[in-house]
Amino acid sequence: MTDEAGEDTRAPGDSNVADYKAILRRVLDNRPSGTRLKLAAALGKNRSFVTQITNPAYLVPIPAKHVAIIFEVCHLSGAERAAFLQAYGRAHPGRLRAPHREAHTRTVSVTVPDLGDDKKNRALEQLIVDFAAQLARYAESVG
Repeated sequence: MTDEAGEDTRAPGDSNVADYKAILRRVLDNRPSGTRLKLAAALGKNRSFVTQITNPAYLVPIPAKHVAIIFEVCHLSGAERAAFLQAYGRAHPGRLRAPHREAHTRTVSVTVPDLGDDKKNRALEQLIVDFAAQLARYAESVG
């Protein structure tokens, strides 16, 4: 953000938040289609959450608990991880206590009927992703 004189009016950490979000956006732009949906499922969130955490204009930080999952699902290279962690560390000093601890996910394939309409098929896929995320959160809470 800038004022009328062109001065940067963001809080000091804001540019670093925008920096790591820009890195994540570039990474996702270079991954296969469907990666955003996989990330949303792994995080137990909607696709709109992924859009928000990859938009440098939104200065809401990415929660530290999501960083390892993002690294695993998005397959960041060593250089991408280093750049992301450096910007994240500048934006949120001390928030990442164990940045290299990896979250583990599994992929489960489900065969569903083709509903004959792209919009309906996407809606069904999103229902399944949301349901799986809810099941995973429930399983974590009881076990």
